[in-house]
Amino acid sequence: MLLLGILLVIVIVVFLFMMFHPVFGKKPSKHDRSTYEAFTHYQKGVFTNQIETVMTTDLRSMLPVLKEFLKGNPNRQPKKAIPINALQLNKKISEETRVTWFGHSALLIEMDGKRILIDPMFGSAPSPIPWFGNKRYSKKLPFKIESLPKVDLVVLSHDHYDHLDYGTIKQLKQKVKQFAVPLGVAGHLKRWGVEPERIKECNWWDEIQTAGFSLICTPARHFSGRSLTDRNTTLWSSWVIRGKSDKIYFSGDSGYGPHFKEIGDQYGPFELSLMECGQYHEKWAAIHMMPEETVQAHIDVRGKVMIPIHWGAFTLSLHDWTDPVERAVNAATKMNVKICTPQIGETVTLGSEFLSSSKWWRKNTNI
Repeated sequence: MLLLGILLVIVIVVFLFMMFHPVFGKKPSKHDRSTYEAFTHYQKGVFTNQIETVMTTDLRSMLPVLKEFLKGNPNRQPKKAIPINALQLNKKISEETRVTWFGHSALLIEMDGKRILIDPMFGSAPSPIPWFGNKRYSKKLPFKIESLPKVDLVVLSHDHYDHLDYGTIKQLKQKVKQFAVPLGVAGHLKRWGVEPERIKECNWWDEIQTAGFSLICTPARHFSGRSLTDRNTTLWSSWVIRGKSDKIYFSGDSGYGPHFKEIGDQYGPFELSLMECGQYHEKWAAIHMMPEETVQAHIDVRGKVMIPIHWGAFTLSLHDWTDPVERAVNAATKMNVKICTPQIGETVTLGSEFLSSSKWWRKNTNI
């Protein structure tokens, strides 16, 4: 009886934590859900992908994955903190287009004299309880959030913890003029204190003008959710960012699919593509591309230069931590694709004759 009582208390505490802690955000309202019903990719109360997307999660299929996990892989994360470049941000922004990668999918774009943050996950771990998550490889960021100057626009791809971080938004929100998010994600931001008038919520193929940019919310092949009861209740997306002279494509999280060519045909070519290449496994390849598919997706969207992202910060799969970039670089070489591999905190200038191609990650491995 005592044991049952303890278990009951634990269940109640966990339930109350998930119900009331703001880290889990807010589900779309009944009114919001009623507006989504007009969309072909919203069925039976959830969003769907353009093509069938099956993740094999049954016990029989996942047993080999469990065995792989239990076997262990000492190379899943670096043996020491990976190097970073300290970022110096001036109040005056260059008119040139510059991109700085912060690890995983977090990026800063400086374009047309304005600043854009993409998926700014600046927390220590991608988890609702950071103490229990896989810690950031670099141990620290190339900057302090409180030292960041004003940000014109924050663009979010979806609401998973490795892309949308409660603590980061709480620290950033007063610095940001405008947010652009897929359908349903606005509810999280509103619960965290962002005023509705500062949020632009978009469906796939919506084109909006905000913060001096033209943004197109484009499809991705993925899923969403922050708790056990809200899977796929919000939308996931990729984004096209158009400035005065440059266009950038950001893939968000995505399995490979025909949407890449569709986006390339409609909005390409792009001066730069920011393409996910990590946290993959053959069992969930439908929602996270293999690195070779990443390079093909870059070709499909008609990108000129590719920066591989969604690696280099956290361990969310079973592969070696350097496998994503090594495989992406090898595939790019074979496919004659121009690839740029900046160190975390290193700024890349579009159009420059010199684009970082160093193998900096090898200093932390035996490769």
